[in-house]
Amino acid sequence: HYSCCHVRYGPILQFKLSDIGEGIMEVTVKEWYVKEGDKVSQFDSICEVQSDKASVTITSRYDGVIRKLYYDVDATALVGKPLVDIETESSPGESGQEDVVETPAMAHDEHTHQEIKGLKTQATPAVRRLAMENNIKLSEVVGTGKDGRILKEDILNFLSKQTGAILPPAPFQEIRPPPAAAAAPKSPPAAMPQAPPTPKPVFTGKDVTQPLTGFHKAMVKTMTAALKIPHFGYCDEVDVTRLVALRAELKPVAEGRGVKLSYMPFFIKVRQDHSGLTLCSLQAAHNIGLAMDTSQGLLVPNVKNVQMLSVLDIAKELNRLQALGASGQLGTADLTGGTFTLSNIGSIGGTYAKPVILPPEVAIGALGKVQVLPRFDSAGQLIKAQIMKVSWSADHRIIDGATMCRFSNLWREYLENPACMVLDLK
Repeated sequence: HYSCCHVRYGPILQFKLSDIGEGIMEVTVKEWYVKEGDKVSQFDSICEVQSDKASVTITSRYDGVIRKLYYDVDATALVGKPLVDIETESSPGESGQEDVVETPAMAHDEHTHQEIKGLKTQATPAVRRLAMENNIKLSEVVGTGKDGRILKEDILNFLSKQTGAILPPAPFQEIRPPPAAAAAPKSPPAAMPQAPPTPKPVFTGKDVTQPLTGFHKAMVKTMTAALKIPHFGYCDEVDVTRLVALRAELKPVAEGRGVKLSYMPFFIKVRQDHSGLTLCSLQAAHNIGLAMDTSQGLLVPNVKNVQMLSVLDIAKELNRLQALGASGQLGTADLTGGTFTLSNIGSIGGTYAKPVILPPEVAIGALGKVQVLPRFDSAGQLIKAQIMKVSWSADHRIIDGATMCRFSNLWREYLENPACMVLDLK
């Protein structure tokens, strides 16, 4: 005799997108982890959505089968509206509750989108996307991360053993010549032969209208609000020759502790400890933001409580924020609460700029690239100096020009004499 066990399925529930907080009413569906007909269990990832604040992973609270997806990728999903239909497995006393679990994709201890249960795999959305793009089943990959988590390197190693290399898609050609013209009639024998006319290329490209979503949409709102602020601009230059030498000495020490040390930690710490001004709207916590160019657009995460951190602590936190920004996993906690912002345009190549204040902040600074330029020393001798341009913008309703100038002078003084800065800084 043979016996088998059948799973009984109950009602089909509409899973509605719950309130994510921060007053968010709509999100963009960035990726589906399931398709219609897939069986899911509790805590399995259903999809990843993106608001104008952060990326959020939606997970299942029930065991069942996905029957309907209400949105395509890049579509706008509304809070309180159905996200998916799931036919749940019936069990005694189970209620027909409509709910989803939102898990920030960037939290330190929440990179797994499936809990350890049975043979379920652990991987971040970026790793799942890489596996999906290359038709790799995560169950076939051995994870080398903590608790068996599958890392990007595990996928790449698996792929190299199976397929060797990934070929890029063929380029799209937008310009093409028109069909060859009909042959001209033969000229009389006495006439000189004429060269056929050269066909002109015909441009076949079309304009594309793309809706603003996610962080781009948030930038529109923020910059529109910034238009109401009367900006006062102030520019200066800083001789960072000594700072360049100091950083060169400290860089190997930081690398020995697993930290990449740039100039930004010094700029941030000096701005916090030695501004001599209250440019942070008298807020107790000094959360210094860093404008970051990412694949998702302009993001401004901030280092929390800089007044309590050393230069090395700030460098370590910047390393973490930059890694999350590169992988698209910056969360709401990292992107909110800033009190002052610095934009390092010099990392791309600029010198001067006109930075735009991020409301409700009242000032912002833009740092240009470090250039080797001729300057005269105190004895009138021509020397080679490392010069960096700095551009400030302040809310002129609150900060007057003299205050901004004194702030910049003191900030420059500490950077030009970093030995004094190190004595005072933690």
